Amino acid sequence: MADQPADGDSLARRIAAARAAESNAKDGAKANENSGFQAASEFIGAMLAGGFIGWFIDRQVGTGPWGLILMLLLGFATGLYQSLRRQRKFEDRERDKD
Repeated sequence: MADQPADGDSLARRIAAARAAESNAKDGAKANENSGFQAASEFIGAMLAGGFIGWFIDRQVGTGPWGLILMLLLGFATGLYQSLRRQRKFEDRERDKD
């Protein structure tokens, strides 16, 4: 009978270790998912901000769609630059882990 509690304790320790390892894996996946959502929202936000500023300039100056087009392209370029910069930081962090 004395052996059963030791086995139970061993099993409990193994279960706790497995749960901790699974929790760490989920936390890493969740962090990557959050980083992806943040990159996408920054990209879309840059384009929307550029489009709004271009629309506003066109309304005030009367230049037609050219301000909107120019600022949308500028917003796209800014969003792309930010996304590439974020990807580079992510790759550097992954390289440092290894």
